[in-house]
Amino acid sequence: MTLLELENVAVAYGRIEALHGISLSVNEGEVVALIGANGAGKTTTMRAISGTRSLASGKITFNGEDISKLRADLRVVRGLCQSPEGRQIFPGMTVMENLDMGAYTRRDSAGIAADLDRVLTLFPRLAERRKQAGGTLSGGEQQMLAVGRALMSRPKLLLLDEPSMGLAPLVIRQIFDIITEINQQGTTILLVEQNAQQALSRAHRGYVLETGQIVKEGSGQDLLHDPSVKEAYLGVA
Repeated sequence: MTLLELENVAVAYGRIEALHGISLSVNEGEVVALIGANGAGKTTTMRAISGTRSLASGKITFNGEDISKLRADLRVVRGLCQSPEGRQIFPGMTVMENLDMGAYTRRDSAGIAADLDRVLTLFPRLAERRKQAGGTLSGGEQQMLAVGRALMSRPKLLLLDEPSMGLAPLVIRQIFDIITEINQQGTTILLVEQNAQQALSRAHRGYVLETGQIVKEGSGQDLLHDPSVKEAYLGVA
């Protein structure tokens, strides 16, 4: 079943068009990777999906509903939640308070408690630091907190924007192992990532975005072994 579909989506910043009519889909249960260089339009795509950037044209359908003009907060209620680029946690709030904010749209106390247990099991470092201010965590711990906060909304589709940015290689591998585990537990994931090797090796399918246009798509493994992708994004001539 198609959970998310973008049809000819264009987004502009003033007179500058950042996305030139892109189309992509995410099926229920998948990890789909969107890779590309800086300035390709990856984060703009995520903003369009999450509702923090208006469309110039095109259509976004989520779970069978046209959400092209739906407010961002109502998209969260529908089950679409983003862990943003740069983490954007609340630095003055504790780990637990940050996680509580992720569940702000929910009223099911038992479900919230169950999801909190799930998040703290996925990220035991957060359990150890539950009373610590978010701003005092390491970069990797802040990324875990950002993902955990998004999971607290119990998303049908989790949007992950550059989860490996600025992290050490060992921490990057740990984060991607957890992303795989989250998907195996039943959460569909759209992953935007410059680390093409990690992203495509974990993804069921992938898209390559260049200067606001989708130029290639295929299975994660096919793209991982595609000569043009290897040369452009994996450093292999």
